[in-house]
Amino acid sequence: MSDAATQNETINIVDVSYEQTGASTKTDALGMREMQQRAYAKRSSRHLLIKAPPASGKSRALMYIGLDKLHNQGKRKVIVSVPERTIGASFETTDLQQEGFFANWEVAPRNNLCVGSGDDKSKVAAFSRFMAGDDPILVCTHATLRFAFEVLDAAAFNNCVLAIDEFHHISTSETSKLGELLHQIMAQSDVQIIAMTGSYFRGDAVPILTPEDEAEFDKVTYTYYEQLNGYTYLKTLGIGYHFYTGSYLSDGALDAVLDTTKKTIIHIPSVNSKESTQVGKREEVEQIYDLIGEWQEQDPASGIEIVKTSDGRLLKVANLVEDEPNHRAKISEYLRQVARNDIAGIDIIIALGMAKEGFDWPYCEQALTIGYRASLTEIVQIIGRCTRDSYNKSHAQFTNLIVQPNGTKDDVQISVNNMLKAITASLLMEQVLAPNFTFKPRTSPEQKARAGEVFVKGLRKPPSDMVKQILATQLEDLTADVLQNTQIQRAAAAGHTGEYMKHLQSKIIRNRLPGLTEDEVEVTRQYLAANLAFKTAIPTKDENGDTKFLTMANSFINLDELSIDLIDSINPFQHAFEVLSKKVGADVFRVVQDTIAGSRIDMSDEDALALVPNIQAFVVAHNGKYPALNADDKQEQLLAQAQAYITARKMQWLREKQAE
Repeated sequence: MSDAATQNETINIVDVSYEQTGASTKTDALGMREMQQRAYAKRSSRHLLIKAPPASGKSRALMYIGLDKLHNQGKRKVIVSVPERTIGASFETTDLQQEGFFANWEVAPRNNLCVGSGDDKSKVAAFSRFMAGDDPILVCTHATLRFAFEVLDAAAFNNCVLAIDEFHHISTSETSKLGELLHQIMAQSDVQIIAMTGSYFRGDAVPILTPEDEAEFDKVTYTYYEQLNGYTYLKTLGIGYHFYTGSYLSDGALDAVLDTTKKTIIHIPSVNSKESTQVGKREEVEQIYDLIGEWQEQDPASGIEIVKTSDGRLLKVANLVEDEPNHRAKISEYLRQVARNDIAGIDIIIALGMAKEGFDWPYCEQALTIGYRASLTEIVQIIGRCTRDSYNKSHAQFTNLIVQPNGTKDDVQISVNNMLKAITASLLMEQVLAPNFTFKPRTSPEQKARAGEVFVKGLRKPPSDMVKQILATQLEDLTADVLQNTQIQRAAAAGHTGEYMKHLQSKIIRNRLPGLTEDEVEVTRQYLAANLAFKTAIPTKDENGDTKFLTMANSFINLDELSIDLIDSINPFQHAFEVLSKKVGADVFRVVQDTIAGSRIDMSDEDALALVPNIQAFVVAHNGKYPALNADDKQEQLLAQAQAYITARKMQWLREKQAE
């Protein structure tokens, strides 16, 4: 299928272009790339959190820091923990001296607990043996580490370094055993922790660390923008959606977006999802083979299957959906040893639960995912599979195929929810893919912004060192929290801005950063709102190459006139919804809007009471008339919902008092 045909079928909500500076791929005299240099500069930190995108070199950065702690800081052991065994390959023995570093990273085979047979519990004995012996480096899974925590005292980790890869798997949730144990070991030993993640936000929006624990970490942040802008080959990235009706296999949806001339990962839907064909995962893979071409043979040594296209090309296809242990072992080894180093090694990978985080296939050009993934982290990780820099591609494409509303009320509600989540994922990616800005109060018209600076009228100065630190280190995390918040998603989708949105943003800040004064919360919120608005703004340059105007939610704004009041009137979801409406058509989009409008926005007592001044002002402005639930104006609907909520709560309180 041609590129033109693919573009006609897929609409990109996010389209970004980069400058190909080559900065992120260049190495220094020690063999370190840009991100690794930044991390190594913090090698003496007791606890270090490295936030950097896929392919930026986090595993190698850990090796550099770990070896320095062993050789120069007197630490006796480095323990590396990964979420699944296949990711352990990134931490195997590596020759670093040939590139200029002072030592090699050497993992004795007996201390690589991500290989070989046996489950995680059975490897605890090997872990205990390592802790009691003289070997310096061990690699294991998160599960093995969790079980080891259960049999070893916290004191056993004294004078050790614990590195946790894909740190977003941990959370403060009571169900996260690893998160609980990590908190204990930090409190009860002098262990030093190096945490690494490509997406420091979770799909469930549960905090990864408590604010108290997180405050103990020094942070190294390397953004997606820095990574991709500094590539040599990759120039553009598209993130889009293909909404379809019927079956993704039999009704042409996958066929419309699959370009077999490009290196591709296809993630099929969960058997329990709306997009599943219900014929079984193995049968779905066979039908995908039929779309690709005619199956020819399977190589018994590697498990790779050969499929012949209609124009005579022989494609090598890896079936990672098949979970028979021998097949999985053979094909995983082939992908690790051959495919990631040889562009001819594989053409298409079909997967379900694999080929996501930590999976290294630099030649991948497009990722096609059928069915919405509930975890935003998972989406970011899948996108990361095709954003590695490689000579065979200048463009990378992520396309999510999602069933559009068409059917019963329950089906429509599910589809609309998935659309909202898909848009949220796009906005979140737009946030992490764009450059960071530094916002400053505009105190005079003559102020001239330097690169990356934005002056805003009415923006207040940070009132404390605490707020300065929050704006310097946590503004992106707060932005991600806002975009993931279901209440904000529905309020924004219904067109609400202004005071109610300000209230919801402030609530998120209070929850994430308890202890701030109301003044500190409001100032933090202003910078958060500015960051949200600018992530979706489109700059317009003049003849001198200077940015003088911005397009924000279809408003053409003179940058010199930008104010915090204007920013608070911006709905960051608006552009994405307009793009969506053009793709699915007016009738379907009307169903989406009606479904959102018909669903009461979740409210708490706090949320409803925050709207009381607005309700009172409405009543005064309308000569005693209260807001109506069936009003055409969305803001009036919201006030009516709040009024109804308060009335119901008053009645409940009266009933409870009468029952006493």
